[in-house]
Amino acid sequence: MALFENRYRTHDFGLLALRVGIGVMFTIHGYPKLTGGPEAWAQVGGAMKLVGLDFAPAFWGFLAAAAEAVGGQLIAIGLFFRWACALLLVTMVVATIMHLSSGHDFNTYSHALEAAFLFFGLAFTGPGKYSVDQLLFPAPRRLY
Repeated sequence: MALFENRYRTHDFGLLALRVGIGVMFTIHGYPKLTGGPEAWAQVGGAMKLVGLDFAPAFWGFLAAAAEAVGGQLIAIGLFFRWACALLLVTMVVATIMHLSSGHDFNTYSHALEAAFLFFGLAFTGPGKYSVDQLLFPAPRRLY
């Protein structure tokens, strides 16, 4: 039946659509944090206390904001893809911990937790052939 047909040949297009959609959304989500300045960064970075890092909250907040805004752009174009996924994964894990420790309900922390799973999976999947990484760092051809 055509509905259940193997469509793996569209794998790379699916990754492109996922990358661009998620990348743009994270860029939009992170940009206000990035432009918020040191006060906003310190507020965001204060969550690092929950994982034992209670120094330089503005620095950690800036890194989180940059991971979302710049990392989102890198995800969208597929450049340094696995590094961007790793940084966004860590950011989303800390965000999930922050929401849980604040006693928020599932609807509040689910976005961060879902995004953590997404970036974890994408880090293993890779950006696909329609990416800047593929142009700059093509995979070696397999001889089998």
